[in-house]
Amino acid sequence: MALRKGVFVLVDHVGRVKETGEIFDTTMEETAKKEGLYKEGEIYEPKLVVIGEGWVLEALDESLTTMEIGKTAVIEIPPEKAFGERDPEKVKRVSLRQLTGKGVTPSLGMRVEYNGKMATVRTIGAGRVLLDFNLPLAGKTLVYEVTIQKKLRTKKEKMAALIHRRIPAVEGSKFKVTVKEKTVNIEMPEEAFYVEGIQVAKRGTAMDIQRFFPKITSVRFIETFKAEPKTETESATSS
Repeated sequence: MALRKGVFVLVDHVGRVKETGEIFDTTMEETAKKEGLYKEGEIYEPKLVVIGEGWVLEALDESLTTMEIGKTAVIEIPPEKAFGERDPEKVKRVSLRQLTGKGVTPSLGMRVEYNGKMATVRTIGAGRVLLDFNLPLAGKTLVYEVTIQKKLRTKKEKMAALIHRRIPAVEGSKFKVTVKEKTVNIEMPEEAFYVEGIQVAKRGTAMDIQRFFPKITSVRFIETFKAEPKTETESATSS
């Protein structure tokens, strides 16, 4: 049965460059470690995708509508539907001194900022550096191995996934979501109080919930600070 636009799914993927077989992205920790892509602090788990929302490449988004839950599909995406063709005009030679003067010591393959734009260092020699301002995957055919692990069905499941998308550092199960008519109450675990950028994340979560559930007019985050239990000594002193 085809999945329509607006359906919430949890997706695992491995993205490769067809020409080289190099893996450039994955949601799976084991694969990331095996391929030398693992980053400390990165969260490896199936990602929330709302089909048709443009949260993944358009060609990938379209393919999700024809996939079966639990079955891995291989999707090939040509450059024009991925990150575009390479533009030779975006490759420029600059003076090595211009980079070192800004405290940058370039090395092959390094990503550097130059005149407000990001570029990849392609060659270094004779006091000159060849900078490529094309996106790293421009001109590449991409091959994705994609598995829809789960389709989210209930309102609470979907809201919990939207919260976790914005606050991935805290387990989604630690947030208690209660829906009362047009109001959503989200009880936050204490560890979420101190997450960097939490106010922006809360604002984004509220906007997401109101977007996908238009009948909701109010999203309330509840932060409860619990008093530390007093020791016997403290109790005796205060009495």
